[in-house]
Amino acid sequence: MSEGPDVRPAFYALTPGGWRDYWSLLHPPYTLWHLSYVAIGAALASTLDVTWWLETTAAFLLAMGVAAHALDELDGRPLRTRIPGGVLIGLAVIGLAGALAIGVHGATTGTPWIWALMPIGVFLVVAYNLELAGGWFHSDLWFAIAWGGFPVVVAYVAQTGTLSVAATLAAAGCAALSAAQRALSTPVRTLRRHVTGVSGSISMTDGSTEPIDADMLRHPPETALRLLSISVPLLAAAMIVAKLV
Repeated sequence: MSEGPDVRPAFYALTPGGWRDYWSLLHPPYTLWHLSYVAIGAALASTLDVTWWLETTAAFLLAMGVAAHALDELDGRPLRTRIPGGVLIGLAVIGLAGALAIGVHGATTGTPWIWALMPIGVFLVVAYNLELAGGWFHSDLWFAIAWGGFPVVVAYVAQTGTLSVAATLAAAGCAALSAAQRALSTPVRTLRRHVTGVSGSISMTDGSTEPIDADMLRHPPETALRLLSISVPLLAAAMIVAKLV
């Protein structure tokens, strides 16, 4: 017997209810992917300070993995979780507050440039996920900047107190990767969350036809997303290991 179509709102989402909602809320593959950009930025420093790398990673986990995703779920319930609205607001506040607390520690004991980066990070989280200014900040470009380039810049600055050509190029590269992620994930989200039916067929040169359905349209971009969510963390881990060894 064949299985029915996969109607989950995301490939990593679990059945709604209980602890499973919090797993889905964290977007584990994507959160790990974007935390890898922190590792890439930190590993570009001439000397890797493991403490600052771990603190920067924790700050982005709280701000991006927790707060941003809580705000996103609060706006329309895209993952269909049953987490109460008050809890989502609390998670957003706690996540941002925790990230800022780590930032204050970094700014006072490390580089003062963190003072300038903290308000930018808060703005990006709130403006993107709450779609401020009529959704102007909720775009492919802003996603690439906030979720791709910014983590690299912050991690490198936290390590060195400055910015370099190499870090700038890496930030641009990670922003481009995030743009590719967005290009792949947008149609996948549409198919999973908004499409109720797909019909049609593809005619081949040999005269045969292949049916078109939602699963067939979703499989190639989603497979690419799954592979990228594995390959980028592995590359980041390789950079960290190479620096430590």
